[in-house]
Amino acid sequence: MPTLTETDIGKKVVNQDGESVGMISGFEGGQAYVEPDPGLTDRIMSKLGWEDIDEDNFPLDSEEVHTITDDEVRLRG
Repeated sequence: MPTLTETDIGKKVVNQDGESVGMISGFEGGQAYVEPDPGLTDRIMSKLGWEDIDEDNFPLDSEEVHTITDDEVRLRG
């Protein structure tokens, strides 16, 4: 099972059909969080290594992840 780490911040999160569902926006207490509709500011902040977890973000558990590549996190079906 793939394990999410802080190096995954900024990666696109896609569903099993390859449709974008958000972006890894940060980690808190070992938990990854996804920004469901990242804007330009969110993407720039992630590229700079600045985490931005707010009430619109949702937790993503490693059990939900199918694969992790250099560019994206693909969810299980």
